[in-house]
Amino acid sequence: MQKKSGMSAVSGDVPSRPSWAHSPEREESDEEVVVLSKKDEVAKEAAELLAQQKRLSVRDLASKYEKAQAAAQAAAAKVAAEHAHHTRVRETTVLDKEAAFKKLRGLLTELRGRLGGRNKDDIEEGLKAVETLAVLFTQRESELVDERAEVGKMATLFKQASADAKTMVEEARAVAQQEIEAAKATAAKVSAALHEQEEIWTAADKKELEDLKREAQEARRIKMLHESSKAMDMEHQIEGLRQQLAEKVGEVMKLRKELEAIKRQDQEGVKQQLYQLTGHEHLGTTLSIVPLDERVSDVSLCSIQWYRISGDGSYTDLISGAIRPQYAPEPFDVGNFLRAEINLPTGKIEAVQTSGPIDPAPGLEKYVELLVTKGGAQFNVRIVLKNGDIVEKQTLHTLDINKARIKLHKGRAVKAKENYSTNMQLCGARGGGDSAAQGLYWVPKKGMTFMLVLESERERNAAILLARKFSKLGNIHLGGPDDILHQQA
Repeated sequence: MQKKSGMSAVSGDVPSRPSWAHSPEREESDEEVVVLSKKDEVAKEAAELLAQQKRLSVRDLASKYEKAQAAAQAAAAKVAAEHAHHTRVRETTVLDKEAAFKKLRGLLTELRGRLGGRNKDDIEEGLKAVETLAVLFTQRESELVDERAEVGKMATLFKQASADAKTMVEEARAVAQQEIEAAKATAAKVSAALHEQEEIWTAADKKELEDLKREAQEARRIKMLHESSKAMDMEHQIEGLRQQLAEKVGEVMKLRKELEAIKRQDQEGVKQQLYQLTGHEHLGTTLSIVPLDERVSDVSLCSIQWYRISGDGSYTDLISGAIRPQYAPEPFDVGNFLRAEINLPTGKIEAVQTSGPIDPAPGLEKYVELLVTKGGAQFNVRIVLKNGDIVEKQTLHTLDINKARIKLHKGRAVKAKENYSTNMQLCGARGGGDSAAQGLYWVPKKGMTFMLVLESERERNAAILLARKFSKLGNIHLGGPDDILHQQA
């Protein structure tokens, strides 16, 4: 029981009166029930009740009814124990809400008779609130009954639906079982018919069939052996022709160099040549500058520049970027001489030159024309340099060259995709190294450069020629840095 609430809690379980409510029994036997401590407590509560001026609302009354039942029961039990000799104890359990509301109405009515003024008005409002709550509880109970009825109906429907579904499943299972049995019977009939047909065949028919199988296998084996031997013979012949051609080319190169040396001796007197070019002078190889005497300066310590000289000597073009002892000719070099000037540490300049124009690669032009008719080709490449930086993980990419553009990609990941334009550059690698003849330098647009390595020298030169043919259709001439393209017909 809270003392500042202005009113003792009312219990619906125990019909005891508040400590400050004077019953007729107490008025009739004051001498028997007087206890000094309890009188003081009741007087204090009555004084606090009279001193409290704030208005109690219906919400406060309902809240006290709902929350203070246990406290009121404990307080009633305590009072009954102390005044057992003059208080009649009534222990009744409220079985339902109607009994609780009835007791609450009786208590409020009795309290209304003892109080007056503003507090009496509060009690009137409390009685009205109790009536309203009783009506609401009755309505809610009716709604709960209706909801239980609806739930029961739905449960019945679900039970019926489950029974129907179970029936349908059983029927479908029965139909499927019948179809399976029918299929088994049909399969048994077919198997019996096949077995009967096999028995009808005679032993001679079976032997004839086996003979035909053996003859077909033997004919297939002979055909494969024959075609394989023909292909091997052709490969051996081609390899022999290649070797013969390489030997002839070597002899021609040797004769050209000897003839060139004789011409220089006639022109320059007995001046000794300090360096020479090694390597076959045709597309797909690498030319290297080597010293003829161990006493001359190491080529790596000299400044080198390569030049492209027309076959008739009408012009000489500097090959930008070709400043190493090795150089791999590219398609622009076909039909032209290649010359390398060597600036020695002493200040002197030595020069070496090919003995004749660079020869084309056999069959390369026809191969490129075939790719042109197909509309393009794809080449497997590895990226060595990107924007001048070394690429550590050199994975396999695809260089797609067609009539409209060039695209470098790996699957769906595109590294570069550009249409042919005047800003695009494409040429062979102009640095040294073992893979220079397979290297390709590509500038898709300003600010982006790639150094690519293809699978073979033939693929590298085919890619360059194919891109230049497609770009020429749009009146765009692809070349390397600082190439004078108008001289390339």
